[in-house]
Amino acid sequence: MKIISYNVNGIRSAMNKGFVEWLKDTNPDIIGLQEVKAEESQIEANIFKDLGYELLWYPAQKKGYSGVAIFTKVKPKSVKYGMGLSKYDDEGRVLQADFDGFSFISSYFPSGTTGDVRQSFKYKFLDDVFGYMQDLSRENKKIILSGDYNICHKPIDIHNPISNKNSSGFLPEERAWMDKFTDSGFVDSFRLFNNDPHHYTWWSYRFNCRAKNLGWRIDYHMTTKELQNKLKSSVILPNIIHSDHCPIQLEIEV
Repeated sequence: MKIISYNVNGIRSAMNKGFVEWLKDTNPDIIGLQEVKAEESQIEANIFKDLGYELLWYPAQKKGYSGVAIFTKVKPKSVKYGMGLSKYDDEGRVLQADFDGFSFISSYFPSGTTGDVRQSFKYKFLDDVFGYMQDLSRENKKIILSGDYNICHKPIDIHNPISNKNSSGFLPEERAWMDKFTDSGFVDSFRLFNNDPHHYTWWSYRFNCRAKNLGWRIDYHMTTKELQNKLKSSVILPNIIHSDHCPIQLEIEV
């Protein structure tokens, strides 16, 4: 089974840049999207349904902001919208689909780049999502938590760790949370297969960063350890350009 996660930074914008054609050619079984920035009624949903996808949509209440979605060719057994905490659910940050053998979650962690208020909100989200995932993993041992975490875990995951040491997304507290999360039983699937540097999933639109590969790896397929022996590959697709992020792809035996 092929599973993709992709922060599209506005699905309507991505569709104007060839997203539909790419999706048709790539043909994942499941794709989790972040920052859709639209409600389902604002796009031509039948384009995706005609490709065989069931659309699960969880937009933010604020128009043109945040929001996650899952498009799946495999019918889910059940779907859960949100974490049960309105301050995050109003922003459309977590969407779960349960399948035979595993649960898949498309998630969009908050960014703290706009200042102290949102950085504090991000820290609170990290605390709450950690507890939420611990509770969930006690009930369900096979989980894939995919999406934009807005955190580079280690120096290898960012193009310039020295100059960015005080930047939101690479702060010591954020990186310590990633340590805690992976220590708690979740596996960074990409690093199971690739320990090389210079692999990133997001690049600033400024300073020609993408062409120079001056990026950050902030998008992940994190899986519970119980799924580790089912993972066949985990790759980044940096040459796919519909967004300032790129897709990440996981292949799993089910």
